[in-house]
Amino acid sequence: MSEKLQKILARAGHGSRRELESLIKSGRVSVNGQVATLGVRLEDDTAVVRIDGHQVSIKAPEEVVCRVLAYYKPEGELCTRHDPEGRRTVFDRLPKINGARWISVGRLDANTSGLLLFTTDGELANRLMHPSRQVEREYLVRVFGEVNEQKVKNLAKGVQLEDGMARFEDIVYAGGEGMNHTFYVVINEGRNREVRRLWESQDTTVSRLKRVRYGDIFLEKKLPRGGWMEMNLKQVNYLRELVELAPEKTTVIDERNTSRNRERSRSQKIRRAVRRHEERITTTGPAKRKPKKARK
Repeated sequence: MSEKLQKILARAGHGSRRELESLIKSGRVSVNGQVATLGVRLEDDTAVVRIDGHQVSIKAPEEVVCRVLAYYKPEGELCTRHDPEGRRTVFDRLPKINGARWISVGRLDANTSGLLLFTTDGELANRLMHPSRQVEREYLVRVFGEVNEQKVKNLAKGVQLEDGMARFEDIVYAGGEGMNHTFYVVINEGRNREVRRLWESQDTTVSRLKRVRYGDIFLEKKLPRGGWMEMNLKQVNYLRELVELAPEKTTVIDERNTSRNRERSRSQKIRRAVRRHEERITTTGPAKRKPKKARK
């Protein structure tokens, strides 16, 4: 075995490597009763590993099924697992799973909507988020302000931001009226608020931002705001190949029945689930949802 602790825990779905390294540094992880240190390696799978005092699984790679969800994040939701103020988070609507947890592949800020991926494989999440992988993200963006040819050239060539040079890999005009303009833009890294900051460098303001593509995974039109869909084996392995991980062999999806009627039924179930969630939020309010989490 002999692998780094954070890598084993990430593969077993306990968080991204970055998150787990932070937990280890904080002294919240133990191995066989001893507080773990960053860089410790596990030599076998009989070790007892605990996070915050709770024993966690360190399943062998062949026992772990890599799952990926595509989620249509609405504006107003936070990309955090728990919010002290009880505000909506992207994890509130996701399906419950046993023996693992959903890990967000990057983040979208509260005012940004669109495609957000989740996976049970922390190593996959870590590699997809790493800047060296250069995975394309495409956004539909509406800006307010004067936009001319020179500004577009600046954004394509590159501008200096506070954290270094940045640019759009591609920028396509999609229409507009008056001082409002719509573009499709592509970046290949996930720096904080990068799309917004690039436009702000040209004295324009982003009034709407939606991610429509991650790599070759598109936000499907049939997916409603607040809805999620599980990726099939071909899509999962596309993402794994993208970051040089071995292909997955199994899936929890029954791929034998892919008829049009089944797809329509699936879409209707997603929309009903979204409506039920909205009705619960409207009835209970965010402040009354916190005790429900505590009982789990």
